[in-house]
Amino acid sequence: MERARKEDIVNQLNSDIGNAEMVVVTRHEGLTVAEATELRRAMRASGTSFRVTKNRLALRALDGTTFEGLGKLFTGPTAVACSDDPVAAAKAAVDFAKKNEKLIVLGGQMGERELDASEVEQLAKLPSLDELRGTIVGLLQAPATKIAMVLQAPAGQLARVFGAYGQTEGDSAADAEAGS
Repeated sequence: MERARKEDIVNQLNSDIGNAEMVVVTRHEGLTVAEATELRRAMRASGTSFRVTKNRLALRALDGTTFEGLGKLFTGPTAVACSDDPVAAAKAAVDFAKKNEKLIVLGGQMGERELDASEVEQLAKLPSLDELRGTIVGLLQAPATKIAMVLQAPAGQLARVFGAYGQTEGDSAADAEAGS
């Protein structure tokens, strides 16, 4: 690989890592092309960038970022998953690793905190940022729905009372006609 290409890879990876909230380092020994494609699709669908690079280039990309401590994980065939959502990269990597034993989560880092493989798995069990936003919106909408139901209830009750009254008046008139 020529020097300019290596510099481009290092710069791109440094940019991805530098802008990320969560970085997960994985080992991917023996993945077929189809499995690797499926993994990349799953990562992309969750908003996570996933890159397989040479360890030397990855170590250079880590320089100057808060994720320099992850350097010790780069031995053997490794890949890096980065995301803005603190849970997305962990969830995507752990979910794929459960389905395919050829992908192993080595560890990661969220913000300033380094995580081992078990901590990344625990993080993956949390709801994603989008799921949390949906829950909050649902909670905010619930009181408004209840208020609307309470405000509509008296009108509905009045309509039922008038309907019932009209029905009893109609029944009384029918009884009076039948009796005459």
